[in-house]
Amino acid sequence: MVEPLIALDRIGKSFDGGKSFAVRGVDLAVARGTFLCLVGGSGAGKSTLLKTINRLIEPDEGEVRLDGRSVAAQAAAELRRGIGYVFQGVGLFPHMSVAENIAVTPRLLGWTKADITARVGELLDLVGLPADFGARFPNFLSGGQQQRVGIARALAARPPVMLMDEPFGALDPLIRADLGSAYRALHDRLGLTTVMVTHDLQEAVLLGDRMAVMKDGRLLAQGEPAELLASSDPHVAALMAAPRRMAERVAARLEGGHV
Repeated sequence: MVEPLIALDRIGKSFDGGKSFAVRGVDLAVARGTFLCLVGGSGAGKSTLLKTINRLIEPDEGEVRLDGRSVAAQAAAELRRGIGYVFQGVGLFPHMSVAENIAVTPRLLGWTKADITARVGELLDLVGLPADFGARFPNFLSGGQQQRVGIARALAARPPVMLMDEPFGALDPLIRADLGSAYRALHDRLGLTTVMVTHDLQEAVLLGDRMAVMKDGRLLAQGEPAELLASSDPHVAALMAAPRRMAERVAARLEGGHV
């Protein structure tokens, strides 16, 4: 059996000394090249689970392995330099230009100035921004443009793995859909392995190869979207049916009916 690129075994995390668990007994395997969407309601444990992969949160129970090696055996800073991380709100450094923001990890890794300059130019083109944006500062960019820079920064050191925590949640629907499609194309083009947290079921179905459904800190089901739609678990089935129900209500409303 081929070892998954990302493997989580019996992961548990409590923030109150074990009285309750944000994540409990989660097993999850992500094959190389997969786009996996973590879905579920607020407080389901999605972001907590995601952050155990790059050790932003240390689990109390279980083990996380990346390419067969325990992440706990690696220095946290070194581990994170090899994993792209994008989150809602972007977190660009306001006192740095776009080019300087993108160059943060390559600079820490000791890349030459020429290599960094070339990589910044390559990434701006990759995320669909003009070359002259490199000299701009974040406060002169729109929300969608800032998020594109955040993706470029996460890709700067050519990581094989991308972790995304509600990356498009703060954007308006049209920009969100456009940027989601653009990132999915990058995922395929670069051969990435992506784990993305989203509360938007439609987004998860459209972008993900596989989905993992969480509730109350536990993993209820995982699989391809079509497989989950046929799940025997009533919560999973209802969750997966939600986008279709919403589309039917919108269609009825547009046709002048009642919903």
